[in-house]
Amino acid sequence: MKLRNALVTFAIVTLSPVVWANETYKFDPSGSTIGFTVHQFLGTTHGKFTSFSGKIDIDREHPENSSVAAQIDVRSIDTHIKRRDDHLRSPEFFNVEKFPQITFRSRSVKRTGPQSGDILGDLTMHGVTRPITLHVKLLTPLNETSRTRWGVTTDPIMRRDFNLMFAPGTETISGISQTAAINIEIESRRTQ
Repeated sequence: MKLRNALVTFAIVTLSPVVWANETYKFDPSGSTIGFTVHQFLGTTHGKFTSFSGKIDIDREHPENSSVAAQIDVRSIDTHIKRRDDHLRSPEFFNVEKFPQITFRSRSVKRTGPQSGDILGDLTMHGVTRPITLHVKLLTPLNETSRTRWGVTTDPIMRRDFNLMFAPGTETISGISQTAAINIEIESRRTQ
C-alpha cells in the first residue's frame, strides 16, 4: 500500500503542469545595477546600491501568476563620495540602523507585449510601504543555459512619500530635487 501511494504521489508531482510551468531566476549582482539619479541645483548625482538580492518566479503559460521579490542593503549606497554616503546612511536620512533594507514584493503581473510587462507591487523604504509599478522589458531571451537580462523603469520616486527628508534648513539650502529617477538593469540566472 505504501509503495502504491508513493507511486501515485510521484506520478502526480511528475505529470503536474504547474510544476513544469514555473521557472525561478535569481538576481546576479555582479551583472546587475540598481541605481538612482537625483538633481541638485545645476548638477546631477548618480548613485547605486552594491548589495542586493532578488528572485523572479515565472509562469510562461500564465504570466499573471509570476512574481518578483527583491531586497536591497541600504548600507551599500554608493554615490562615489564617502562623506555624502555616510550622511545618507545616518539617522538624518536613510537611518540604516533602524531601516537596513529596501524591499519590493509584487502583487500582480500584467503582460503588456511579447517581451514586456508591468509589475505592481509594494516598495518598502525607510519604514514606509507604497505601491509602485515596475515596467519590465526582457532584453535577452529566457534561456536555461545562459543569463537573462531585464530592463526596469518606473515613475520617479518622491522622497517625501517615504519620509526621506533632511532637516528643514538643510532641505532649503541643498537644492536637492524631491524626485529620484530609478535606473535598474537585472541580470539573472535560472535556478530551477
